[in-house]
Amino acid sequence: MQQRLQKLLAQAGLASRREAEKWIESGRVMLNGAVASIGMSADPAVDEIVVDGRPLPRAEQHRYLMLNKPVGYVTTMNDPEGRQTVRELVTALPERLYPVGRLDLTTEGLLLLTNDGDFAQQLAHPRHQIEKTYLVRVRGKVDYAMLRQLEVGVMLEDGMTAPARIDGVRSTGSHGWFNLTIREGRNRQVRRMCEAVGFPVSRLKRISYAFLTLGDLAEGQWRELTRDEVARLKKLAQRA
Repeated sequence: MQQRLQKLLAQAGLASRREAEKWIESGRVMLNGAVASIGMSADPAVDEIVVDGRPLPRAEQHRYLMLNKPVGYVTTMNDPEGRQTVRELVTALPERLYPVGRLDLTTEGLLLLTNDGDFAQQLAHPRHQIEKTYLVRVRGKVDYAMLRQLEVGVMLEDGMTAPARIDGVRSTGSHGWFNLTIREGRNRQVRRMCEAVGFPVSRLKRISYAFLTLGDLAEGQWRELTRDEVARLKKLAQRA
């Protein structure tokens, strides 16, 4: 069956569809002996597709994982600085997985990994506004006026944030704790929001993504998503 080249590359687990489009535009993809271009379609059963001089591999079985990422791991499959990567936590799997969105080096918690490029790209798209909840620990007592600023929206260098939801406010010793739920996915957004209102973050953990929660998943461990969970996420990713 004929399909767009970028979709075939994504299905083969090589890259997201957007990244595959960049590969095609840069001349890295050949179709039946000629340099391919955006808009071309092919049938892998009858057409010869070559990427960087290598035949397109057969489409991998799609895998969908939930990982409890520890602090100290970067959310990438390879790191030029030689730091620990989340890839090291899933080495038992033969597939080349990549993360859905990112958690920074010092942020822990729920991270999705998959080799389904279309799925990852759709989930990460800002228009879907998927809820993500973080457990936040800040230094000092919780100031409710500051929390109100987070709920209304905070002006950052890249613009005003959307209103956030806060619950579970409590204090322990010299720290305050609360759950912060956002629908955006800007770089280091939660930390920057808290810093902007005067809350220095001392610990940050993502505890839920959409309807998914960590449950009893131990730090550094992962589990396969169930068929029902994958179907529900795909429904979220495909909504307009």
